[in-house]
Amino acid sequence: MVRPALVLPPYPDERWELAKQMGVSDAVIHPLEIGDGQTEWTYDELRGLQNYLEGDGLNFTVLEGSVPLTDRVRLGLDGRDEDIAEFKQFLRNCGDLGIPVVCYDWMGGVRWARTEAHNKVRGDSLSTGFDNEKMEGGPTVPASEKSHEDIFEALAYFLEEVVPVAEEAGVKLGLHPDDPPRESVRGVPRIVNSVENYDRILDVYDSEYNGVTFCQGNFAAMGADIPDTIRHFGEKINFVHFRDVDGDADRFVETWHDAGPTDMHAAMEAYDEAVGDEVPMRPDHVPTMAGEDNSNPGYHFKGRLFAIGYIRGLLDSLN
Repeated sequence: MVRPALVLPPYPDERWELAKQMGVSDAVIHPLEIGDGQTEWTYDELRGLQNYLEGDGLNFTVLEGSVPLTDRVRLGLDGRDEDIAEFKQFLRNCGDLGIPVVCYDWMGGVRWARTEAHNKVRGDSLSTGFDNEKMEGGPTVPASEKSHEDIFEALAYFLEEVVPVAEEAGVKLGLHPDDPPRESVRGVPRIVNSVENYDRILDVYDSEYNGVTFCQGNFAAMGADIPDTIRHFGEKINFVHFRDVDGDADRFVETWHDAGPTDMHAAMEAYDEAVGDEVPMRPDHVPTMAGEDNSNPGYHFKGRLFAIGYIRGLLDSLN
């Protein structure tokens, strides 16, 4: 069964208290809430943050995005072994502290892509979107020299090195889909963009610690049937991003959680039946609401509180 979680800042403010008032005690630490783009963590930094959270009644459940993973590793470049060694130590540190899930991605060269932040949705709330035509042009991205197979081989090399360490540390890895899940963005190949490619990646090293961050919006943009795909991956799902989009990988708009094309009740039924125990689920990419300045599109807090209520309602409907 899934367990509601929220992206929270690494310092106490009203969002910590609002989370607890919503009945959420699981914190996801994410670079969009860190502010300085931190990707390197010493043991003492992780320990200090964990102590801070636990002292206020919160659990350090997921470290997402802000992990020591470089393009030298993602693209199979010289120096990757040194960077992989750093990632292994990071996993050992997380394991020593009991941080159970690390979410990472394999988007080299061009990272997360959004081209719009002011799409008007329900009640003139503002939603993010992507239009590939608005990404085209500009100088050549050096990473575009790599092929799809080059990038797959780099990921396979990484997994063969780090999954045994994750197993020993007791830290589950969740690979996030490419966002957007296209064959390429700005000419840079992408490989984490289909159910079939995920199957190939999971087969590299068959382990519960080599798992999936099931970002519903990306799987919807792939054209996947969401409930069927949840059941397909089952206990390989180590983390969930609960969201929806209207459109496909070439052009989409983020939706309110209760207003998109996906049957969210059927999705929650699939999670209830298929995933393992205590899998963290966080709402993602919420619209910006009245009174919010849209300075952090998709990540303001009012919409997240609405989404947590919606998630709780769906969970209650199953019981």
